[in-house]
Amino acid sequence: MADDTRPQVYLSTPPAFELSTFPARLAEVLDAFDVACVRLSMATSDESTLSRAGDTLRPICHEADVALVIETHVGLVERLGLDGVHLLDGARTMRAVRKTLGADAIIGAYCGASRHDGITAAEIGADYVSFGPAGDTALGDGTKADHDLFAWWSEMIEVPVVAEGALTPEVIRALAPVTDFFGIGEEIWREDDAAQALGQLIEAMS
Repeated sequence: MADDTRPQVYLSTPPAFELSTFPARLAEVLDAFDVACVRLSMATSDESTLSRAGDTLRPICHEADVALVIETHVGLVERLGLDGVHLLDGARTMRAVRKTLGADAIIGAYCGASRHDGITAAEIGADYVSFGPAGDTALGDGTKADHDLFAWWSEMIEVPVVAEGALTPEVIRALAPVTDFFGIGEEIWREDDAAQALGQLIEAMS
């Protein structure tokens, strides 16, 4: 990255997408900007759909030297040649997943707004912890991962932290000094020009 002090970009796929069009959109974004990691984050639990998506996106990510992890589905990581998994249950399955996937796999943990869950996940082997939603949203129960949580984490904990959920340029600008990554997904994919939308969010990180 041109600016080593700026947080890195961690992209998530849309919850549903067409394999006929989305891979080209992803490739365009990866070609335009430095991205640290991509998360295959689909709402479906259909194994064949997830497998086709993983097999299609893996070479695109790896050609761009970007890691590809999958949300939740630990059993598909090795089968699809992915780089790791993003867990949605905080620290609850961290030990077992680390034992299954080994030391080299990327394992991240989403911990909502819970400092306790984040600390536990970090202590037992998470490569990163994500908190969210970082912005205001009517989705979920309304609990927000606020600035103080990220500020405390960045000062006290060495494990990298990801801010995600309901991100806006204003939220990004406020959190940029206290987070390592921004988890960006629907914020750009809902726009016609995803690369341009990401560029605007990256500007807010500087």
